[in-house]
Amino acid sequence: MINTDMAAYYAKRAATYEEIYQRPERQDELLTLQVRVQELMEGHDVLELACGTGFWTEQIAATAKSVLATDINPEMIALAEAKQLPAGKATFALQDINTFETDRKFSACFLGFWWSHVGRQDQVRFIAQLREKLGKDILLVMIDNGYVEEQSTPIARTDAEGNTYQFRTLPNGERYEVMKNFPTDSGLRKKLSPITRELRILRLEYYWLLSCRIK
Repeated sequence: MINTDMAAYYAKRAATYEEIYQRPERQDELLTLQVRVQELMEGHDVLELACGTGFWTEQIAATAKSVLATDINPEMIALAEAKQLPAGKATFALQDINTFETDRKFSACFLGFWWSHVGRQDQVRFIAQLREKLGKDILLVMIDNGYVEEQSTPIARTDAEGNTYQFRTLPNGERYEVMKNFPTDSGLRKKLSPITRELRILRLEYYWLLSCRIK
């Protein structure tokens, strides 16, 4: 049986999730991204959506004025809260990325490895939701994976909207089908240019980083 509950998949992966950041061939690129995230987030009040284990929360908190890190999974929040973060910089909240509410003011939003899980047909609406809840001109920074032949998990299927899916197997043998899109730079620009400004993309072998301001 193949499960499609992505929240359950990541909850069960929580304890071992950061193993993906330990792959030797990716260390140089991760360092590049860490430095860039710290530069971009410096002095900002940041809302981090889908914070996971807090790996990127740690980078954001190093230079940001403040960061509110949110995730749908209590398992992930517990790991993120256990990070050694600067005192008074970071707070955490259990929130669904699709229905989150906030009464705080933010100047930046960070999205780590989530854009690939947003259906192509839902991406414009997703950005519109951020604008509605956070305001226009907010800085948006996203990091996600590139597809690397013979290293990335193979694409299992493509749906009618052009979304691609992978099969993931947990150590206990459970199998999940996970939407995982791998947009090109031109695809990102085509989708986001009409609704953002100051759009910049850093394309590496294993990862990409995009920064922009929402119109």
